[in-house]
Amino acid sequence: MPNTVFDLSVTSLEGGNLEWPFLHLKRGKETNLVEQIFVAVSQMIAQRELPIGNKMPSVRQFAKCNGISTFTVVEAYDRLVSSGLLASRRGSGYFVARTEVAAAPPALVFQATPTAIDTLTPDLYSGMSGALPVGAGWLPPEWYGEATILEAVRHAMKIPANRLRGYGHPLGFPSLRQHMASTLSDKLYAVEPDQILLTHGATHAFDLILRTLTKPGDTVLVEDPSYSNLLSLIRYHGCVPVGIPRNETGLDLDFLAQQLSQCAPKLMIVNTVLQNPLGTSLSQAQAHRLLALAEQYDFWLIEDDIYRELAMPGEASLAAMDGLRRVIRVGSFSKTLSPVFRVGSISASNTLLPELARIKMLAGLTTSEINERAVYHAISARHYRHMLERLVVQLDAGRERLIEKLAELGMKPIARPRGGMFVSAGWPGAQSEDWNGKLVADLALKAGILLSPNEFFMLSKPANVWFRFNVAYADTPMLYKFLQTIKPESAH
Repeated sequence: MPNTVFDLSVTSLEGGNLEWPFLHLKRGKETNLVEQIFVAVSQMIAQRELPIGNKMPSVRQFAKCNGISTFTVVEAYDRLVSSGLLASRRGSGYFVARTEVAAAPPALVFQATPTAIDTLTPDLYSGMSGALPVGAGWLPPEWYGEATILEAVRHAMKIPANRLRGYGHPLGFPSLRQHMASTLSDKLYAVEPDQILLTHGATHAFDLILRTLTKPGDTVLVEDPSYSNLLSLIRYHGCVPVGIPRNETGLDLDFLAQQLSQCAPKLMIVNTVLQNPLGTSLSQAQAHRLLALAEQYDFWLIEDDIYRELAMPGEASLAAMDGLRRVIRVGSFSKTLSPVFRVGSISASNTLLPELARIKMLAGLTTSEINERAVYHAISARHYRHMLERLVVQLDAGRERLIEKLAELGMKPIARPRGGMFVSAGWPGAQSEDWNGKLVADLALKAGILLSPNEFFMLSKPANVWFRFNVAYADTPMLYKFLQTIKPESAH
C-alpha cells in the first residue's frame, strides 16, 4: 500500500467474524500506533469491510490480537468515536456508526537529507548549541533573574514525602491553579481553578486541543505568519491549515470572512497580544469582530496568550470578552520564567475542560508536580511583579537599539512591535532561488549564528527575505558583522 505507514490485512477469528482486524503495524519511534489504527479502521469502514452496525472487538480483544497496549486501543477508539465512524454503547461495546470517512491524513514523511532549516530546528529549541541563538524563543536566564528561578526550584524540591506517591492531580498542582485563577479573575476574566488545566508548555496545550476538538480533514485557521511548530502540529493531526494574513495593522478580517464563506473551520488559533513573530497586538475593535465571526460561523477561538505579561495593561483579550464560552485560552510561563520548567495551561468552559483533562490523561497522564510547584513559588513571590517590570523595561530598550542598528544595515521591521522579545525584519527586495531565508540561515549557521528565517513562520510563500530576531541575543557585534556581509545584491 504506497504512501502509508502500515500494511493492512484482516485475520478471521471465531468463525470468520470480521470484527477482528489484525494490522501489520510498523513499530518504532518515528511511527504513531494510534494514527495507524485510526487510518486502517477508517479505510476498512469506507471499503465496507466493516459494515454499519458491525460490532468491534472489545478493547482488550483488539489489543491482544494486535499485540499492543489497551491504552493505545482506547485512544484509537476514542478518535474513531470523535470522528463519527464508531459509536460507543455503555455495557455493549463499540459499533460501526457510518461509512463516510473524511480524507485520510497524509502519511508521515521523514526527509533523508535535512535542509538548512531542518538542521537548525533542534538547536533553536534545545539551547545546547554553541552558536549564538539569535532566532531562539527564550530569554537568557540572567534576564529573568537566576536567583528567583533557583530559589523556586529549591522550594519545589522540598515536596512532602506523602506527595511522592501517585501521579498528582489530573488538572495539575492545585495551589498553582488557585493562584492563576485568582490572578486572571482580578486582571482579565472570572475563572475557577477547575477551569484551568496545566500542561507541558503551550505546544502540549495546542496538541491536547487538536486531539479533543478536531479529526483528520478538519480545517484549522491560523495566522500567516504564525508560531512555527503550530503548522507542523496541525498537519500531523491530519487537519488542513488555512492561513489568514496578519501584518502591522492586525488580521485581515475581510479575507477571513471570505474564507469562512467557503469553508467550515473547526477552530482558529490566534496570538492576540504581542504576536509571534511580529510582536503586534489586535485592537479591541478587531477582537470584537473576530468574536462575532466565530459566533456567526460557529467555530472555536484558541487564544495563544503566552506573551500577556510582557504587554501593556489594557490590551485586547478574547477570553475576557467572551467569558470562555467559545474561547479557549492557552498560557505559558516559558517567556517570563524559564522554558526549562515546561509549564503551560488551558483555560476553558466547565463543559469542555473535563474532556480536555481526559485526553491529557490518555495521552500521557499527569504533568510534573515538581515543575508546577517551582512555578508556583516563583510567581507567588513578592518580587515577581518587580522582576516582570524590569524585564519589560529591558526588552523595550533592547528592541529600540536593535531596530535602529538593523536600519543602518538596510533592514526594516515588517511590523512595528508593540512590545515583547521579537523584532521581525528584512530587506525589501523580492526573494528567489538564489536569494532567500534558507540560504542566509545556512550561511549564518556556518558563521556560528542561529537565525529563524521567514519560512519557519509562513504558510504562504514569503514575498521577501526576513528573520525573527530575539532582542536579548541579537544586539551583538557578531550578528551585525555577519549581516554587513549579507546583502541582496551580493547574493546573485
